[in-house]
Amino acid sequence: MTQSRGPRVHERWAHLRFSVIGHLLAAPPHKGALRAEIESLAARQWRHPTTGEPVRFGFSTIERWYYRALKERSDPVGSLRRKLRADAGQQPAMSDAVRQAVLAQYAAHKGWSVQLHHDNLVALAETRPDLQPVPSYATLRRFLKANGLDKRRRVTPRQTAGADRAEAAARRCTARIPRIVSHRQDSDRRRVAGCGIWCRPAGLGTRDASSSARRC
Repeated sequence: MTQSRGPRVHERWAHLRFSVIGHLLAAPPHKGALRAEIESLAARQWRHPTTGEPVRFGFSTIERWYYRALKERSDPVGSLRRKLRADAGQQPAMSDAVRQAVLAQYAAHKGWSVQLHHDNLVALAETRPDLQPVPSYATLRRFLKANGLDKRRRVTPRQTAGADRAEAAARRCTARIPRIVSHRQDSDRRRVAGCGIWCRPAGLGTRDASSSARRC
């Protein structure tokens, strides 16, 4: 049976803010006494909603919470939640032209580092005014990471997935071939191991001729 999740961070903050100014809404202070009430609240310690450590809030902060909740009588707690920015999840510094240029650059050079992408973007912007202003290195890095555009190792004709698997299999077989062989001339001969890979003995020595042959 799964346990229900606790309130999210912004929910905890909303309830803490309401607990700070709640009694001011339930029992509004007399005219001229609001300032003293808020100063009293600012002098108190409160429990941080995520760390549990004692924390204090300034006079202007509490005053802002009070007036915000006062305007939203129907949902004062909701008014104290953290509001998401209208451009949350977006990158205003990355114009459409810059995005397209970066995507085209990445498609042609997946092995480039973020620094190399940024340097080339700066150079390209010198001939293309629509790419200016050029975003910072940190902005470009966040854009690449958010879109899964990570640096990838360049695959050459000799460096393919199949070649890597064959090379790994050959290393495993070579490691299992006995280092002791019957005759000196055997060290220069290749042999087919049990796994079907041509291997060359890795060492030289002597052994009893009556010993049984070992396979890979």
